[in-house]
Amino acid sequence: MADYQNLIPDIQNGILTLTINRPDKLNALNAATINEIKTAIEDAYDDKDIKGIIITGAGEKAFVAGADIKEIASLNAAYGRKFAEQGQEAFFSIENCAKPVIAAVNGFALGGGCELAMACHLRVATENAKFGQPEVNLGVIPGYGGTQRLTQLVGKGKALELMMTGDMISAQEAHKLGLVNHVVSDQNELVNKCHEILGKIISKAPLAVGMVINCVNAVFDPEEKGYQTEANSFSNCCKSEDFKEGTSAFLEKRKPEFKGA
Repeated sequence: MADYQNLIPDIQNGILTLTINRPDKLNALNAATINEIKTAIEDAYDDKDIKGIIITGAGEKAFVAGADIKEIASLNAAYGRKFAEQGQEAFFSIENCAKPVIAAVNGFALGGGCELAMACHLRVATENAKFGQPEVNLGVIPGYGGTQRLTQLVGKGKALELMMTGDMISAQEAHKLGLVNHVVSDQNELVNKCHEILGKIISKAPLAVGMVINCVNAVFDPEEKGYQTEANSFSNCCKSEDFKEGTSAFLEKRKPEFKGA
């Protein structure tokens, strides 16, 4: 695995945990950190030892408190587009990963941090977590996909309210809105819950799990025909060894042993 300056990777029981390690900056995302996240995720695509991924932040104060304001302050119109597109590309690598990715949100998930969490397939938060897209306070808007993913997750009206006011919401409200899947009491429970969910997912057929992710993403891709994507994926599953194993195990009343093929 590559050497990182702002990211701590750790693999246990097939689960890769990526900890964003800039606690003195509340784990704010600068360009180098975003590139490291993209590299780590893409390296995990073909690593057979990695079955699932957790992304979290160092310390208890913040998952990611936002983008690095010093970098944003120096932007002009020309580089602004490139800045946004680079972040979007990195977060697409998370969203399109065929292996399940969970954001373990401890503390603030604001701006780019909220966008990072939303790019993950699932979100688990501690009770003290706070979510928000406060970019209007800086005279800009979310640029890493936040306008799109927040709307997908909570609906147009609430997304507009949150992005136009810049308000923060609690983990409990985020859960009610569907932004967060689970809320837990503290950081120990956060880790345990993420491992519990991933343990359940990675016990299933890997090809099928990856195709579920692809089909759900197709719902929001204007270039995809979601029902056709589903039918094609279902057909591909029927050709797999995992399909043969899963159906055989069911009929033989035993636990399946999936190989991801």
